[in-house]
Amino acid sequence: MAARVESKKLRTEYFAFGFSPASVLFFVLLLCSAFLFAGCSESLPDATAIGQQENISADARKAELLRLLERKFENPDAHFQLARLYHNEELWAKAEYRYNVALGFDPTYAEAKAAMVKLFLDAGDSAKSKTYADVYMNQAADSATQSLRLAMAFQKQQLDGYAMDSYQQALSLAPGSAEVNKQMGFYYLSKGDKTRAKEHFIASYRSDNVQTDVAHELGRLGVELRIRPETAENTEDPDKMSE
Repeated sequence: MAARVESKKLRTEYFAFGFSPASVLFFVLLLCSAFLFAGCSESLPDATAIGQQENISADARKAELLRLLERKFENPDAHFQLARLYHNEELWAKAEYRYNVALGFDPTYAEAKAAMVKLFLDAGDSAKSKTYADVYMNQAADSATQSLRLAMAFQKQQLDGYAMDSYQQALSLAPGSAEVNKQMGFYYLSKGDKTRAKEHFIASYRSDNVQTDVAHELGRLGVELRIRPETAENTEDPDKMSE
């Protein structure tokens, strides 16, 4: 009888806090899940901001980007920024590798495509540069949006010939697009061609007359804007960019 009482006492102490082995295990798993979720949801530093910091050396920026990639290798922006640094140092093979990795994770990364074309040109391989440019433009041949992004990326790399070809490709796919015409207007304006800039700004404004930036440029170019009365003819939906 004494043995039974002792056994009951031990069981009472074991469950003093009301936990069973199963509930303890569940609690531990819950805590682990919470820590894992917190780790996964932790925001990573901005790779673009790191790559463009001017107050630290290129080596320091590369080190930061490499640490970022150790935490998450599937980061196309970090690979792209690292490629840019290698590109500037004329480390062609390393830059090409990082541009390719960035494109592997994001095949629509227009900035990486344009930078790759510029890389081969800077490395003295103009034939390869042209081949890659043609491939990238063909990849975007069915999408006005992708053609426009590629055009703007080529423009940023000062590859004007490829930029214009891509702008024209986007325009042929979406001739009434407010965005395509607007960007072409800014492109021509940057080249000092005010006549063509005005043409594209007018086309853009006709498709979307609430663009304050386009209205501002048209005003600077001497175009007087008038508010049209609402009619069945001019209240139709503007042409939209096709994908």
